[in-house]
Amino acid sequence: MRKLFGTDGIRAVAGEAPLDPKTIYAAGLALAHSLRDSKDVLLGMDTRESSEWIAATLVAGLTAGGAIAHLAGIITTPAVAYLTRKHGFGAGVVISASHNPWQDNGIKLFGPDGYKLPDATELAMEEEIFRHLSNLAHDSIAANALPEADEAYRAEYIQFLLGQVPGLSLDGKTIVIDCANGAASSVAAQLFAELGGEIRITHASPDGRNINEGCGALHPEIVADEVTASGASMGITFDGDADRALFADEYGQVVNGDAVMLLAARDLKARGQLANDLVVATTMSNMGLEAALKRSGIRMLRAPVGDKYVLEQMQATGASLGGEQSGHILFPALSTTGDGLQTALAVLNVLHYSGKSLAELTGDLKVFPQVIVNVKVREKKPLDQFPTIVSAIAAAEDELKDSGRVVIRYSGTEALARVMIEAEDEARMKHHAEAIASSIRNELGI
Repeated sequence: MRKLFGTDGIRAVAGEAPLDPKTIYAAGLALAHSLRDSKDVLLGMDTRESSEWIAATLVAGLTAGGAIAHLAGIITTPAVAYLTRKHGFGAGVVISASHNPWQDNGIKLFGPDGYKLPDATELAMEEEIFRHLSNLAHDSIAANALPEADEAYRAEYIQFLLGQVPGLSLDGKTIVIDCANGAASSVAAQLFAELGGEIRITHASPDGRNINEGCGALHPEIVADEVTASGASMGITFDGDADRALFADEYGQVVNGDAVMLLAARDLKARGQLANDLVVATTMSNMGLEAALKRSGIRMLRAPVGDKYVLEQMQATGASLGGEQSGHILFPALSTTGDGLQTALAVLNVLHYSGKSLAELTGDLKVFPQVIVNVKVREKKPLDQFPTIVSAIAAAEDELKDSGRVVIRYSGTEALARVMIEAEDEARMKHHAEAIASSIRNELGI
């Protein structure tokens, strides 16, 4: 069982284990030793104030291990994935904690193929990291000076994105874009300036501590309110490292990843590009999405939460579209990982060529009531070890049967148990969600 890596790399409070200098340095060593054909590593980061010292410490470990670091500066996670693959780097690294608050940070890793590392590779790296930790003295850790960032990487990534939407024009549209004071702040203005229309960039003034704070994909109601207040055509909002996007339609209604998968699936099917008439979502996607896709002759499979697990299911089934309700959307014909900017362009492209608005394209998605209760836990023990938790879950499943779903899982990035229930009957849904959450609090809560 992995101890350092979650569903999206290593993530913790910056400066505290496992994101303390000693562990970061050991991670750099382990990554350097894992490289095969190329010892060159591309490094990007988001806007947190801790990102630079973490990057510098990681570079020290990489250098000690015989690797050569190249810096792309502040840039999105999917940009690093794309550039790593294109230029044949041995690995790509992003210093980011995505949607987490500024105090947190993380280390995301990509292989030379631009895909996130397999679990087995991360486990092997963990074992080496722990070996190094037992031998490293704290006072032997000295951060290297970071190499100068090459601005050409960002320009190259922007051209890659624009090349996917030839003929797209936003003329006649007013679009509000919320950059979450994160990595999209370095890219969005230049990207959308190429497409015409009236573009209003918001939350693009990072100060190291305001990433995701009251803005971005964690708070899609903010961009929705701005659309309503300004009479804009639509809104787009990203998370801290811009690997996902959410939207607001012209009426100020939030449009999540389920709705994006619906409109994208129908568009791909109409063009004969939806492989096997199949979409891969996760256990968190609403039952309403499954029903809407079925009406369009499209099947939906569910993978565990985490875009890397969605991708694994897609690769196993040959699916050409997948994603998460949270806004990670995967177009494997275009890229190796979820990309919020790419998703935004894809949605805009469908609107442009269909001549329809976002509300028109997603209006028939009837969402089942859903509740998610997050419970802080002191440890992530298997829930089936606790009879009271098992009993509460069984009671919910027995009563809801075919009229609802119960999904209980641990967060892959935080010390949380997530209780999610969907049901036609909202009162019963809330009752069972709180009963299960209460049983988890009693057994494992902080």
